[in-house]
Amino acid sequence: MRRRTRSLLGTIAMIAFVIIYAPLAMALADSRIAETPAVVQSVLYAILGIAWIIPLMPLIRWMERPDSDPA
Repeated sequence: MRRRTRSLLGTIAMIAFVIIYAPLAMALADSRIAETPAVVQSVLYAILGIAWIIPLMPLIRWMERPDSDPA
């Protein structure tokens, strides 16, 4: 598969993941995190803000692979 095609598919997958992840993170923040002290809230919001990157790293690596030789 060409890199350009992988980038398109990966971008669509990332958008779909964020569309699902964002409401879940907001629901968690609204239901649980809002009741904690301000310092804990800051740490938890930072974790939620970067947590989406971890499951997407394999997808990003796959998207950035060079094209294979058409042999």
